[in-house]
Amino acid sequence: MGNKTEVTAFILLGLTDDPDLRVPLFVTFLLIYTVTVAGNLGMVLLILLDSRLHTPMYFFLGNLSLVDLCYSSIITPTVMAGLLVGDQVISHHACATQMFLFAMFIGTENYLLASMAYDRYAAVCKPLHYTTTMTTRVCACLITGCYVLGLLNASIQTGNTFGLSFCESNVVHHFFCDIPAVMVLSCSDRHVSELVLVYFVSFPVFFALLVIGVSYVFIFISILRIHSNAGHQKALSTCTSHLTAVFIFYGTAMFVYLQPSSSHSMDTDKVASVFYTMVIPLLNPVVYSLRNKDVKSALSKVKSACICWKHDNA
Repeated sequence: MGNKTEVTAFILLGLTDDPDLRVPLFVTFLLIYTVTVAGNLGMVLLILLDSRLHTPMYFFLGNLSLVDLCYSSIITPTVMAGLLVGDQVISHHACATQMFLFAMFIGTENYLLASMAYDRYAAVCKPLHYTTTMTTRVCACLITGCYVLGLLNASIQTGNTFGLSFCESNVVHHFFCDIPAVMVLSCSDRHVSELVLVYFVSFPVFFALLVIGVSYVFIFISILRIHSNAGHQKALSTCTSHLTAVFIFYGTAMFVYLQPSSSHSMDTDKVASVFYTMVIPLLNPVVYSLRNKDVKSALSKVKSACICWKHDNA
């Protein structure tokens, strides 16, 4: 058969070819990325430094912020560079590496969202047993499992994609090496590879959604048994942010990946991809954490400490 991969580099067409849009989009994405890094990195540091946030819920939130920071950093700088210089040439190995890392962190977030739903189930449905259910060991096992499963899934998807032959076009109609955008360039039969892609995207997603759905069925049943309005609001406040992020994350992912490549519109996929590569990492610190009283209290404590430090060194 010879060398299956004749293409040694790919050309990323970027987000737009309109020169009038490049500078405004670059400034917009620079602001988004700056806020994303500050929000997620700040959340990780805040959780590490404030002992009041050393609880299972914030342990998961800290890892979610770390994952969001990582996969945003894999994609956003590439997009901004493409807006400045135009079409980008990326080597075969660099493209595979970018695809693998992005798929790993997206897969990890999928399982993190499911783990967080189970954590909310334990907190709302079994509050008296919460500390014995969500022990440090249980939390560590759940987090480790999220990263391991994300890594395995990314390995399979990346190997499945780059196991194809690329011997014709090397122009990727996307702003990063996303799996569907690269897979359509193959000059070999993609039918089996597309089925593998759909399976290894749909199974983890549906498994996570099953865990989330079952958890929230029990949560809502428990909430209906609460007679006080204050109890209702407290229980719902712990779930609303998580459900909002779940709808955004899974809705976008299924729109992009759970369809055959023949029905893909790359321009539409680009817009959807902006949401889960840039907007979701930007929103998660706000949606999950910055509305939380404990986080606000921790931020106030940090601000007070900074003011005192400045006063003492004035």
